Amino acid sequence: MDADDSRAPKGSLRKFLEHLSGAGKAIGVLTSGGDAQGMNAAVRAVVRMGIYVGAKVYFIYEGYQGMVDGGSNIAEADWESVSSILQVGGTIIGSARCQAFRTREGRLKAACNLLQRGITNLCVIGGDGSLTGANLFRKEWSGLLEELARNGQIDKEAVQKYAYLNVVGMVGSIDNDFCGTDMTIGTDSALHRIIEVVDAIMTTAQSHQRTFVLEVMGRHCGYLALVSALACGADWVFLPESPPEEGWEEQMCVKLSENRARKKRLNIIIVAEGAIDTQNKPITSEKIKELVVTQLGYDTRVTILGHVQRGGTPSAFDRILASRMGVEAVIALLEATPDTPACVVSLNGNHAVRLPLMECVQMTQDVQKAMDERRFQDAVRLRGRSFAGNLNTYKRLAIKLPDDQIPKTNCNVAVINVGAPAAGMNAAVRSAVRVGIADGHRMLAIYDGFDGFAKGQIKEIGWTDVGGWTGQGGSILGTKRVLPGRYLDEIATQMRTHSINALLIIGGFEAYLGLLELSAAREKHEEFCVPMVMVPATVSNNVPGSDFSIGADTALNTITDTCDRIKQSASGTKRRVFIIETMGGYCGYLANMGGLAAGADAAYIFEEPFDIRDLQSNVEHLTEKMKTTIQRGLVLRNESCSENYTTDFIYQLYSEEGKGVFDCRKNVLGHMQQGGAPSPFDRNFGTKISARAMEWITAKLKEARGRGKKFTTDDSVCVLGISKRNVIFQPVAELKKQTDFEHRIPKEQWWLKLRPLMKILAKYKASYDVSDSGQLEHVQPWSV
Repeated sequence: MDADDSRAPKGSLRKFLEHLSGAGKAIGVLTSGGDAQGMNAAVRAVVRMGIYVGAKVYFIYEGYQGMVDGGSNIAEADWESVSSILQVGGTIIGSARCQAFRTREGRLKAACNLLQRGITNLCVIGGDGSLTGANLFRKEWSGLLEELARNGQIDKEAVQKYAYLNVVGMVGSIDNDFCGTDMTIGTDSALHRIIEVVDAIMTTAQSHQRTFVLEVMGRHCGYLALVSALACGADWVFLPESPPEEGWEEQMCVKLSENRARKKRLNIIIVAEGAIDTQNKPITSEKIKELVVTQLGYDTRVTILGHVQRGGTPSAFDRILASRMGVEAVIALLEATPDTPACVVSLNGNHAVRLPLMECVQMTQDVQKAMDERRFQDAVRLRGRSFAGNLNTYKRLAIKLPDDQIPKTNCNVAVINVGAPAAGMNAAVRSAVRVGIADGHRMLAIYDGFDGFAKGQIKEIGWTDVGGWTGQGGSILGTKRVLPGRYLDEIATQMRTHSINALLIIGGFEAYLGLLELSAAREKHEEFCVPMVMVPATVSNNVPGSDFSIGADTALNTITDTCDRIKQSASGTKRRVFIIETMGGYCGYLANMGGLAAGADAAYIFEEPFDIRDLQSNVEHLTEKMKTTIQRGLVLRNESCSENYTTDFIYQLYSEEGKGVFDCRKNVLGHMQQGGAPSPFDRNFGTKISARAMEWITAKLKEARGRGKKFTTDDSVCVLGISKRNVIFQPVAELKKQTDFEHRIPKEQWWLKLRPLMKILAKYKASYDVSDSGQLEHVQPWSV
């Protein structure tokens, strides 16, 4: 859609992209160090945003080596030179390790090559080594210019004109080993590769009752090992930051044999390549295999994943992350002054932030120093709250204490799935059951939603009953859209019969409505005066109180994969436009974010009304596009974006108006968006948020212990969600004010702020609010 009418927030203090100009500026973009999926999305965003604001953008091929060698290695980029690269792994501009740039002589050559093209703004996509090099280059810049002037390679005017160099970094590293940012570009995609392998291995291991030792990348950082262990429910994990205690060999063998005794047919052990013991001696996958074979006699195999983890197509998360970072990097360069320190654009929660580059590098090096000095608790703390949280959750879910060591609370906690199925629901149930049992509760599973609840389909569920659930799609407990309103008496009876002391609801908008109905019925039925909490799980991502829902990431990846294939088909046939309908009810999250991740030309959503003039302008835009080398189009439409402009109507309009220029095809994605194995993000998010919900329930029940307390206050009926940078519990009573009940969406949705990005990257004029940008923050070791 034409985006000049993008509904920007009112207010004189707002700052918009239109106020920034890149005229007369030249930006160089390079990728350096190890490659990572999503780097191309970042390069594309930098090039297109740079051109959009009027700057010249140059590719610097082969990283710093290309900068030192100059010549054809530094070439101006245009709009079309970054077309069709969003879905490609690696980096199209190449990356190389460069010894020459480590010397002053090499940096002098690099400065001379940049000045020949007037480049004084650098966007570096790489790891901490690459970013440290860029910062040194920036510090030396004026000295290098003076030396070039003395040598007669540049004149005095040039020294004045190009007096300072601005540097903005983006971290591309699959290891997620850079402090200050939640996720580095490539990490999510690497987790996709690992989980695909683990899921495949699990089926063969189960057939033969085998033990598999999987070695994943991470020489100095255990993030990939830790999150993949959490996402697949591995029996044991080895990390560089948190070595196993003395005597781990025996403990691990006991754990493996206990799991086999519980009828588990396979064992998965995940090892980071940099795993060490408390004496800093390496723990290799071969050593672990030998141990299992000699001590237990199990049939054991080692699989080293290696460079598979760096390869393949980037995930939807990485494409959106890299696109956001690329745009933010250009804005940071436009706003930079001679005094601005080199910064890194990074992600905190779902919020883009700028951090001083050297603070981040320093903290990253502090982690390594802590490990070298065997201060492992400090290493985990410095990695950040997210890493420490993952580690604690993994420990709680992987190792069950013997029953006689768990103090019993005599409380019954029930878990129920409500609404449509969403990938990751089962991971959430597993996590809740295990944390509940570890906290001393008796856990009850309610089958088939509120319908099953009313009929008494309630059974106790144990630790081993939920083994292997993390990777399963759909809902094993069964889920229905039925609301509790008409069954209140029956449900109250079941609550009383089974002495249910707390309720955890995992589901979508129906779960939210159900929670409101149960809360309203408290006056009539005292059985509902118990702590109740909801964990959002729906592909639509439309639950008030949370920026994300379990299942939305998996659906987004399904949409993105399908769009990639469709684009490939369209590229082959030329001059073809595809119209794709996505799910989401009235919520445009999937269409909008799918459009950003797949590089769509337009995405029609309910939240931004459109009319026939917008449709006409899109057709004209595509007609112009067909004159270029990019002869294909992709348009996404949310299923309920308009009552009259249906998918068929838009298809027929485009077909008629595009006659002789392009032809059209349509595709309704339908229920494939609800199916499939959950993505690593959804497994991890479901596991962590559900564990957090159980901790809240335990704390509430502890308050009331021995006092027979009735829970009647609003703060005992909550939705648990992620809001900006925090995980927060919000009473449903408060969330009512923030809900559009007619259209089943929150009144304010954070992702609408990203809507102009999709338009800008598709070559439309758009009004983009950059008020949140610009503040350089300081690194907190406990950033989420």
